[in-house]
Amino acid sequence: MSNIFPTYCKYLLISGLASVVVSCSNTRFLKENQMLYTGAEVKIESDTISKKEKKDLQAALEANLTPKPNSTFLGMRPKLYFYNIAKEPKKDKGFNYWLKYKMGEKPVLLGDVDREFNKDIIENYSENKGYFNARATYDTISKNKKAKVIYTLKPGARYLVDGVKFQKDSTLINQEIQNVAGKTLLKNGRPFDLDVIKAERERIDNNLKERGFYYFHPDNIIVQADSTVNKNHKVELNVKLKDNTPDLSTQQFSIDKVIVFPNYNIQDVKAGKYSVPMNSDSLSKYAFDDIYVIDPQHKFKPKIFDRALYFKKGDLYNRSNHNLTLNRLISLGVFKFVKNEFVTSDSLNHKFDTYYLLTPRQIQSLRLEALGRTNSASYAGSELNLNWTHRNFFKGAEQFKASIYGAFDFQMGGAQDANNIFRAGTNVQLSIPRIVAPFRFHSSSEFVPRTNITLGYEFQNRTKFYTLNNFTASFGYLWKENARKEHDLKVIDITLVSPEKVTAEYEANSAKNPAMKRIVEKQLIFGPTYSYTYTNTMLPKKNTFYYKGTLDLAGNLTGLVTGANVREDKQKKIFGIPFSQYAKIENDFRFYHKLTEKSSLATRLIAGIAYPYGNSEFVPFSKQFFSGGSNSIRAFRARTLGPGSFDPRTVTAGTYFDQSGDIKLELNAEYRANLYKFINAAVFVDAGNIWLLHDEEARPGAKFSKDFLNEIAVGAGVGLRLDFSILVLRLDLAMPLRVPYYEKGDRWAFDKINFGDPSWRKDNLVLNIAIGYPF
Repeated sequence: MSNIFPTYCKYLLISGLASVVVSCSNTRFLKENQMLYTGAEVKIESDTISKKEKKDLQAALEANLTPKPNSTFLGMRPKLYFYNIAKEPKKDKGFNYWLKYKMGEKPVLLGDVDREFNKDIIENYSENKGYFNARATYDTISKNKKAKVIYTLKPGARYLVDGVKFQKDSTLINQEIQNVAGKTLLKNGRPFDLDVIKAERERIDNNLKERGFYYFHPDNIIVQADSTVNKNHKVELNVKLKDNTPDLSTQQFSIDKVIVFPNYNIQDVKAGKYSVPMNSDSLSKYAFDDIYVIDPQHKFKPKIFDRALYFKKGDLYNRSNHNLTLNRLISLGVFKFVKNEFVTSDSLNHKFDTYYLLTPRQIQSLRLEALGRTNSASYAGSELNLNWTHRNFFKGAEQFKASIYGAFDFQMGGAQDANNIFRAGTNVQLSIPRIVAPFRFHSSSEFVPRTNITLGYEFQNRTKFYTLNNFTASFGYLWKENARKEHDLKVIDITLVSPEKVTAEYEANSAKNPAMKRIVEKQLIFGPTYSYTYTNTMLPKKNTFYYKGTLDLAGNLTGLVTGANVREDKQKKIFGIPFSQYAKIENDFRFYHKLTEKSSLATRLIAGIAYPYGNSEFVPFSKQFFSGGSNSIRAFRARTLGPGSFDPRTVTAGTYFDQSGDIKLELNAEYRANLYKFINAAVFVDAGNIWLLHDEEARPGAKFSKDFLNEIAVGAGVGLRLDFSILVLRLDLAMPLRVPYYEKGDRWAFDKINFGDPSWRKDNLVLNIAIGYPF
């Protein structure tokens, strides 16, 4: 303790001296009559309000004062110091410009402070919060070319609401207001608050918009406050329509004609070819369920608008259907711009036509992508993709996507007996903007539900080992309840893996390792899969969440019907291939905590299990879990970690073999901070592993047991992220802190860290290069 205290005092003294030096150095740049503004303080003098009310009022008032003083760090003003020491740049670029105007901050002077204006802000804000007799004064304290302003507020007693009345008369709009009066935000006994009154006007307006009052505005409502009826600091509120409310705002409108222009072009409008309102009778049109579609070239089937539009002839206008229709038209994916206009067609009967002006996106697109990449498994390579998209394939906003790709990866280091990888394949997908099913599916979501049909084939050649043919097909539905909740159901998801060639070398190695042999076995996997996603990460909140749960059920019904049971020698086959039967569930939880405007903490938990039964003794290799790599535990090379305490160093040198498991647990934590514009940094810790459900002789220690916590791998590192908006280039450098395949009691690796040893750096520092954030 005697050694710690002097050290602490030394650092405290150094910090204090630095603060004094930087502060003094900032004021020496001021001119003779200038004073540096160091901030303001609000003092509240009152015997009638509680300490909590004083604290809340003080914080709110100080937040509204302008301007803000120069930012500080540990009592110093480093940004102001950078501004002062930097020379005035001759151009809007270069080091001096960056130091002075990007890193630096212009001094805030006492002369910049309008004290009378701030005094008025304090009094007005206080009155708006119910302190009707608030009075404020101010005083300026200056010393050593620094100045601070003290504002003193005497708020008086706070007025409380004592009675809320809604104006009553026989008009239609007043009756509608009376219908929603019971849910008013204005409550007896609550403090008078102008913000609550504004919210009440918005609430009334929102309800009227749902009942056809399209032209109504919150400003048409007035809330009168009468403090004379009661002398005990009480106020009575009277809610009514303003006397000068326009007649149009009080009328309830309904829909007359619905007119859609699916080929609307703003350039044609500028050229004077057409404008709204349009004489639709003079244009080529056809009607569908009272919807007029102006489409002379018949590019779109009118039925897609019937499904997307929620307004029909004779409907009472309401804002919900208005916004819902616009969002559904956008979610079709075929229109670049969606515009809506309402034009009065019958002022006597209060009707208007609704026009939907839709500008199509480019219907077809062809994109060639060339990607180069490296990964943490000592592989480098490139990929070439040719993608074709048609956004109106059958004239019903169906999206058809086809791609052809080729890729190769070659081993950069490690074993001399290199195992290069070549992949080539094609994928096609047809996405239909409705549910194709024998039953009727109605969705009132702002997102159009989709039926997705996919087909794919991939040829995979791992030189010197094996060649595989992979066929995939699926049919299912994708729909959203809202922006936060998404469902993805594949009614049938089929995978067929067929080996074409297996080398003698691989056969010899796999003879000692059944798991390797299962990779090149014929596999037939089919069944439903379902995933549910919830996220609110798009909201401007301090704490946000992401969750995705996936359920994969393969061969369950077929296994039940056929009585398949591999353990009783009753394995069933389809086309001569044993079909897989298993149940798999995976959960992905993410939590994001915003620390400051430029920093945050991101965490993730993954938990999953895959259980084979019936017709299968093992879960197919392609459906198992893997660990390690750029999006997992980054201190271990891709797919090399686990299972359990199995030591991958015992695998035959030069043999390519991804380690897989039936159970996965993983936890990640990452601190993220913005350094400068598009440059972000991160510090992270990853932990987890995979395990098998059953013992496997070739991989001792791989089975999940009650001792699983002792088999958790831990890694940590630092990252650099270049966020270019269209993509994020990520560089993560990690090292292992705990290695599960080391001897018990010696798995923590802190005592083995040796940055000066080239051999240690080569074996333990893992660089991950990737696109996008890991989670």
